[in-house]
Amino acid sequence: MPLRIDVISVIPGFFDSPLQHGLLRIAAEKKLAEVYVHNLRDYGLGRYRQVDDTPFGGGAGMVLRPEPVFTCIERLLGERDYDAVIFMTPDGERLDQGKANRLSRKRNLIVLCGHYKAVDQRIRDTLITMDLSVGDVVLSGGEIPALMLMDALFRLIPGVLGDSESALTDSFQTGMLDSVYYTRPADYRGMTVPDVLLSGHHRKIEEWRYDNALARTRMMRPDLLDNETREELENT
Repeated sequence: MPLRIDVISVIPGFFDSPLQHGLLRIAAEKKLAEVYVHNLRDYGLGRYRQVDDTPFGGGAGMVLRPEPVFTCIERLLGERDYDAVIFMTPDGERLDQGKANRLSRKRNLIVLCGHYKAVDQRIRDTLITMDLSVGDVVLSGGEIPALMLMDALFRLIPGVLGDSESALTDSFQTGMLDSVYYTRPADYRGMTVPDVLLSGHHRKIEEWRYDNALARTRMMRPDLLDNETREELENT
């Protein structure tokens, strides 16, 4: 059964091109994942399909009204069971590889893309089961984060990548950054590949890659290392 993602957006056309390329297209063609994009304005109010309004208490910006979102999500929930209703927002939990691994094993997900200044808090209090952030930065909407989430999940589904082992050796899967890689030629403008990678000795190559990954993580992302690993590094 494919992973199904229902995306809710005020600019559904944003997804037209990305869904026709790369892993998002491959996953759909192999029937391993399905993406359905819903136009929130179809559930808008009045003649002009209004989906936003000014915030109570004043202030700049507009707020996504509750009625269109409730109507859309409740219709979807009435059609099938969903494992999570996700809201892409800067103040959510940080999306990491562990969360991506877990979500990739789900069957049905709803992803709400925020827009404007905020969404009415009653939406988050009542409908949303998971708030996710892709980083400490504010974007104009949740569409780009939603695409990032889908790409992160689809590449983990067995059969989507040509080499399924590739996803399992990426950065963060082992709690560290990945090692560096080289390809042909072995000598380019005097820049040579480490001898061990040319040796054909698989155990030594794996040891080199582990040590390189550990060193890169220590230098670039020490926050990823647990206390035990840090102590080990300090004693080396």
